Amino acid sequence: MATGDSVRVRDARARAQERMTQKGSLLHQLGWVVIIVVVASSGYGDPTPGIHGRRLGITIALVVYVLLLIASLHLPERLNSHIPLQTALILLIGAAGVALVVLQPDSSTDLAPSVAVWIAAVRLSPISLTAVVGGAITVAMAVVSGLTEHPAGPSVVAAILLCVLLAMMGHFMRRSQEGEDRTEILLAQLEDARDAETAAVAVAERSRIAGELHDVLAHSLSGLAIQIEGARMLADREEISPRLKQTIGRSAELVKDGLREARQAVGALHGDQLPGVDQLPALVERFGQDADLETTFTVAGAVRPLSRDVDLALFRGAQEALTNIARYAPSSVAEISLRYSESAVALTIADRRTGSAPPARPVLAGVGGGNGLASMRERVERAGGTVHAGPTADGWRVELEVPA
Repeated sequence: MATGDSVRVRDARARAQERMTQKGSLLHQLGWVVIIVVVASSGYGDPTPGIHGRRLGITIALVVYVLLLIASLHLPERLNSHIPLQTALILLIGAAGVALVVLQPDSSTDLAPSVAVWIAAVRLSPISLTAVVGGAITVAMAVVSGLTEHPAGPSVVAAILLCVLLAMMGHFMRRSQEGEDRTEILLAQLEDARDAETAAVAVAERSRIAGELHDVLAHSLSGLAIQIEGARMLADREEISPRLKQTIGRSAELVKDGLREARQAVGALHGDQLPGVDQLPALVERFGQDADLETTFTVAGAVRPLSRDVDLALFRGAQEALTNIARYAPSSVAEISLRYSESAVALTIADRRTGSAPPARPVLAGVGGGNGLASMRERVERAGGTVHAGPTADGWRVELEVPA
């Protein structure tokens, strides 16, 4: 088995090996049928097996033939590809079968040597070796039949036809098996090639989208960063309140973060590393500083690596939920918790109002496309998870749960 094979190709090879084992089991059964037929034919032949003279020779030839055929049927799998050993074993089976034909010319033992021709066609390769071994046994059987049976012509023709027929059957069985195995492996490799082609097309499309995003976002965000930097420098020269200066400075930092995340998104399309839950503490801390909110972040359970889709879905979900808090509940306290269980990972983002009255709708409430929660839900569902969002007694709560 090639070390570079894909899982699909390895499965195809495993199925081919399983079919080979099933075929070996069938050959074992056929081999025992042949042994029974040959022993029965020899027992009813003339002369019959015995312990004296010619009858002793029949007994020895029959025992040797049966033992060699059993050895061939139960040869260890690692020796099935040992061509010299297989060749020697088949020639010995053929020789023992020919000896039975010589010693019992009036019995139906012609099957004994012809089975060796069939085994050669099934097991030996290349085809030239099969032809040489099978041809040698066939010629020997034909010569013996011509010398021991009368009339000689029909006996020789029958012996040759029997060997040729069994050789063709064995050859077609082997070619059929090899063709089936080869076809299944080629189909698996074709599926791999199609998957690779699809992946290449997807990479090319992502690269095209990445280029478009880079051009649009880099241009717009860079222009915004220049404008905010100009506003900050103007604020330094003008007599404005420190709080306004601080807001402008924070805006500049947000634009820088936006540029960094835009580059990260473009890099993700190119196959770069994506953000995950390991970056949640930094995200929560940065959010609290930028939005001037009190935030808490806790982790419960045994921390463990997550899949790429789950990792990204949780991070983007937290990012969207925190952005919504900044838009709609700027006077709240944000509480973020990450919980690991045996079968799932849950992320909860909740805001809690600090004042007695609901906060006024801020300017940021109108920012964005209004599809953040829907996009969050779609991303989490693609990762196999669920999203629950709704009001609480004093705020809003979003919970994301995905299988670990």
